[in-house]
Amino acid sequence: MKQTEQYIIERAEKWLKGSYDEDTKKKVKELIESDSAELTDAFYRDLEFGTGGLRGIMGVGTNRMNKYTVGMASQGLANYLKKMFADKDTISMSIAYDSRHNNTFFAGITADVMSANGIKVYLFESLRPTPELSFAIRHLKCQAGVVITASHNPPEYNGYKAYWEDGGQLISPHDRNVIAEVGKISKVEEVRFERNPELVVMIGENIDREYLRNIKSLSLSPEVIQRQESLKIVYTPIHGTGVKLVPEGLKAFGFTNVYNVPEQDISDGSFPTVKSPNPEEPAALNMAIEKAKKVGANLVMATDPDADRVGIAVRKSDNEFVLLNGNQTASLLIYYLLTKWKETGKIKGQEYIVKTIVTSEILKDMAIKNGVECYDTLTGFKYIAEKLRLLEGKKQFIGGGEESYGYLVGDFVRDKDAIISCCMIAETAAWAADQGKTLYELLPVIYREFGLYREKLISVTKKGKAGAEEIQKMMDGYRNDPPAKIHGSKMIEIRDYLSQQVIDLKTGTKKAIDLPKSNVLQFFLEDGSKISVRPSGTEPKIKFYFSVKGQLNEVDDFKKTETELDEKISKIIEDMNLK
Repeated sequence: MKQTEQYIIERAEKWLKGSYDEDTKKKVKELIESDSAELTDAFYRDLEFGTGGLRGIMGVGTNRMNKYTVGMASQGLANYLKKMFADKDTISMSIAYDSRHNNTFFAGITADVMSANGIKVYLFESLRPTPELSFAIRHLKCQAGVVITASHNPPEYNGYKAYWEDGGQLISPHDRNVIAEVGKISKVEEVRFERNPELVVMIGENIDREYLRNIKSLSLSPEVIQRQESLKIVYTPIHGTGVKLVPEGLKAFGFTNVYNVPEQDISDGSFPTVKSPNPEEPAALNMAIEKAKKVGANLVMATDPDADRVGIAVRKSDNEFVLLNGNQTASLLIYYLLTKWKETGKIKGQEYIVKTIVTSEILKDMAIKNGVECYDTLTGFKYIAEKLRLLEGKKQFIGGGEESYGYLVGDFVRDKDAIISCCMIAETAAWAADQGKTLYELLPVIYREFGLYREKLISVTKKGKAGAEEIQKMMDGYRNDPPAKIHGSKMIEIRDYLSQQVIDLKTGTKKAIDLPKSNVLQFFLEDGSKISVRPSGTEPKIKFYFSVKGQLNEVDDFKKTETELDEKISKIIEDMNLK
């Protein structure tokens, strides 16, 4: 037997001798006897507790989501909380879960371990959206939170996402410190699994009411909604947690014609009606679009399983539906927010929006024109949440978002929030309808004012050790020998987030980037194009984000100009040998 095979067998056999339940031991024994590739994958490494927590396939083994890997993660988190908040009489945390398989089980294990360690637990009685977990942490003045979710991963996956007392996901130094504490848990016997029922409090409707009350307070145009209350909307939770709160939120805003997709209202971790429960995938919205055609709706909204991201489809003048990308939806939402804030005299000079560095520059253009500051952050909503925390009490947050379908309005939640987003997107649609326009017809109005931006993301997969080396070689090449021109346009600025420098190629001057180090490069061209390059942190991929800009002189030229810009992106991709 090869040494690696022997190593895996030895790791698996430890689970036959340790303090594991009999059902687990039986399944491990079956894997050993089958000598399958599944055994290797289940035991060849430990499931890594990364900066976002755990995520993996469910099953027995050190590299799987199960009672013991979740228990060890919870024990490490508990140990860190007890160190950080040793001066508190009571340490508390909130726990939520979405519709995935084993979610009540994993949430229960987390509650068991936390309460066994003397930490008070507020456990949601049934599935709830991730953003409501963020809200609950702040509302209940907890020191941390955990949500059991694998977002839009395939059904065999689950995950464990950790939050800090500000309601945002763990960031430095807490992410590294929790990882270190989890790494110290070397055996399952170190985990306290015996629940202290006196420290576990069930929560639900009471938090829902407060959460929805806060969301309702965000409405900027209640009178417009009254006039447009007949606006028809189709909404689907794609078998996830938005099923209750999105319709309730829309109703609270005053929308009375909200249609559901009954087959997808069923909370089911198998996601039986879609190939992927990801609202970025066009097929995920097919059933909702068909429903919209039948009922005559102009707006379709779909949220992912943990309801932190939303994808939308809007009706065009030919009565067909078009899916908007994340940048387009963000543009509509931020345009509406800034317009209304300015109209009502709420802009006083201390307001701001936030976007990630790979999100469309049109948001910055809008902010500047309206006298509002725009901050850029690294990719990931946890960095937007960090900006909110740093500016709390100093400036007022209006809204923000990222190109990957995540948006936030208001600051009482500290993560992307599809419940808030659905309500505010619907309000934006009502505002457009009040002007005789659909959301699709509002887009060229925005582009005529700020320029027509088009974006595209492509991922190049390079598997294995050789692939990782090739990705690094590509990054080194772009960093050390960047192209002078791309598709005939001069490079005028390079932003290197690893060296934390902005290089102005016209003047040769350099200035510092006030963001954490990250292996990301951005190229800005003379014609207004922006190209961002970064290796994926979770997959064997290198990602390229393309953004180009054109002038839209007439609304009627929208489709023609859009096509020309798409062709330009294709030529840039070809010029960079990425075909």
